[in-house]
Amino acid sequence: MPGFPSARSAVSRSRRQKAPLECVLDITDLSHDGRGVARHEGKAVFVTGALPGEQVRAEVRVSRKQFDEGRTLEVLKPSPDRVEPLCAHFGVCGGCALQHLSPSAQIAAKQHTLAENFERIGQVRPERWLEPLADHPWAYRRKARLGVKFVPKKGKVLVGFREAADPRFIADVSRCEVLVEQVGARIGVIAEMVDTLDARAQIPQIEVAAGDDRTVLVFRNLQPLSEADRGKLLEFGQREGFAIFLQPGGNDTVTPLDGGNPELHFALPAYGVDYAFRPLDFIQVNGAMNQRMLDHALALLDPQAHERVLDLFCGLGNFTLPLARRAAHVVGVEGEAGLVQRARENAQRNGIGNVEFRAADLTTDLRNEPWVREGFDALLLDPPRTGADATIPQLPLERIGRIVYVSCHPGSLARDAGILVREYGYRLVAAGVMDMFPHTAHVESIALFEKR
Repeated sequence: MPGFPSARSAVSRSRRQKAPLECVLDITDLSHDGRGVARHEGKAVFVTGALPGEQVRAEVRVSRKQFDEGRTLEVLKPSPDRVEPLCAHFGVCGGCALQHLSPSAQIAAKQHTLAENFERIGQVRPERWLEPLADHPWAYRRKARLGVKFVPKKGKVLVGFREAADPRFIADVSRCEVLVEQVGARIGVIAEMVDTLDARAQIPQIEVAAGDDRTVLVFRNLQPLSEADRGKLLEFGQREGFAIFLQPGGNDTVTPLDGGNPELHFALPAYGVDYAFRPLDFIQVNGAMNQRMLDHALALLDPQAHERVLDLFCGLGNFTLPLARRAAHVVGVEGEAGLVQRARENAQRNGIGNVEFRAADLTTDLRNEPWVREGFDALLLDPPRTGADATIPQLPLERIGRIVYVSCHPGSLARDAGILVREYGYRLVAAGVMDMFPHTAHVESIALFEKR
């Protein structure tokens, strides 16, 4: 078997061993970030490029108090789940961690991670496991932040994700297999265009946002662009089919270079909803999986025509508006005022009148929020990575018979599941993973709780 692609070491010389140690390791597990786990002389070793069940020849370059870190030099005994990575840059680019593992095995590993977190952190177990939710694993990313760097030693501009071994550096790539095709196939073309700009050294990032109607590239410009540069960007966008935006300051400075419409759109035809959003607004990265997730969540929550539903961390109404098509009334709460305004506009645009949106920081004291004192029959939670442990104790849970919890971090879901089960009288009825980020170690999951 060929060795795993080499990459620049991420650690300082002070943390390296004086002489790298080569050894043969048996890989027994997969870490939370997609590295193989082994033991050498009683100490855990995290090995980049190795998979469970494999025997590898590894180079251990970093020794820490609790564990060591290394990389695969040669796979001596491959896993039956090992596949050839589709991307030529895999192992160098940090955008993916698991392209060498078959998609079905990736999902199984994520389900194992979720189960282990439930047992270890939450000390709970679902009554049943949901079938994992997955979709096409390539060209799925409609949102991304790409680094940009003019590198004099290379004599060119680099555009892409950070290097796997050292995030200070941008990977030298020509295309990306997980970005939407219009962007992924043009990474090299975008880099070549930036290289022609007078301001090539003052553009640190490009934000990608793809709607159903068009794809936006937001160029973060640290200084005003010359008329020549503005003309080159406009011409490039017209030729390649991109809408070009500039961001000279904070998020509120993002504007289309041609002075046109600042919004994009995506539709959920099954619910008769069309969403307008701005390029830096939060939307689910994987559009196809978002539609499947919505179907999944609504089937689990099963809102009835007479019920009131609370949707917390609602964003621009991704779950709220479909819920309103089924329930009597829905209240969506979100901490970012801009998203709340967009959610209200989306409700009005779609003629949905049985919904209201409130702005509130859900991690703080909510006692003075009027919606907290209202009665609800069901609850949908979609918190950030930190979870909802600060929010749950403040909620009107007396009448809420069903909770669907959508999670982007299995540890916080497991912790919150333990709180709901032991302190508030809920059962963890069902749980499972949703492969929102194929080829990464990111675990997106969903759980259903019902009052005992």
